[in-house]
Amino acid sequence: MAQATFVQEGHAIDYTPGADVAAGDVVVQGELIGITTRPIAANTLGALVVEGVFDVAKEAGGGVTFTTGELAYWDDANDVAVATDGGGANKLLGKVVADSADADATVRVRLCPCVATGVSSSSSSGT
Repeated sequence: MAQATFVQEGHAIDYTPGADVAAGDVVVQGELIGITTRPIAANTLGALVVEGVFDVAKEAGGGVTFTTGELAYWDDANDVAVATDGGGANKLLGKVVADSADADATVRVRLCPCVATGVSSSSSSGT
């Protein structure tokens, strides 16, 4: 018997939401983050993209900046990318691929489909 059977490439995964989801919504499932590219009606099979580069809403003001190569986290309570893991409350979103200034409303992030164990950001929201 095979130990594994190929299912799909993995750029996107199947997702059936319990409520309607809009295109561009960030969806957190445990430690996995995906983004919808199309609206998905409640209880209807759709897909979450788990790899790729996205412009994601970010915390703005208060000196919040991102530098290329830094880790970005998703604050699901406030629906924004943040620079810290919030003591584990915020989930790893990916790596920043373009600098983002304090006044910018978005940050460009390459999604990380796998959890980096033992990685925690200690960067502050300044600089």
